[in-house]
Amino acid sequence: MSGLVFLSVLFLLLQLPLSSLSNSESDALYAFRKGLSAPDHIFDSWDPSNVDPCTWFHILCDSNNHVVRIDLYNYNIVGTLSPELGRLPYLQYLMLNGNKLSGKIPPELGNLGNLRSMDLSDNQLEGNIPVSFGNLKSLKFLMLNGNKLSGKIPPELGNLGNLRSMDLSDNQLEGNIPVSFGNLKSLKFL
Repeated sequence: MSGLVFLSVLFLLLQLPLSSLSNSESDALYAFRKGLSAPDHIFDSWDPSNVDPCTWFHILCDSNNHVVRIDLYNYNIVGTLSPELGRLPYLQYLMLNGNKLSGKIPPELGNLGNLRSMDLSDNQLEGNIPVSFGNLKSLKFLMLNGNKLSGKIPPELGNLGNLRSMDLSDNQLEGNIPVSFGNLKSLKFL
């Protein structure tokens, strides 16, 4: 009987890291949600008491229940981007285009090492493009067009060797295209 108790306790202990990660991911998403308002009840399923964000509308997860995609484009969402989004280590797609998001882009988004596509286009975002975006080594698509971004284009974006498409048009950016962009051998669209 003691062997069965040991196996039960071991099973429970092995489940703890997955549960705490799910809590961390749902906490990050709910912190993001708190700064937003939207029509059509699109956030009704985002229940902070449900620690499994994989059941939330517009959130997709992988087979290990890690958040890999946020699809909230063209919903007239009003609010700001939360730095807590940078706490989603498995996120691959961040699709928030066509909303009414304002404020600055949090530099914490540069922590999303698995991000493949970020579309923040056609919002009302302002301020600089975060230098930390140069850390997004997996990024293939970066769409920041149609905002109110200002300042110079960070030369660190030239570190994104996998980047295929980048659109920074229709902003208030100044200065020249950084020389480091010559390193973007995979870039097909700028």
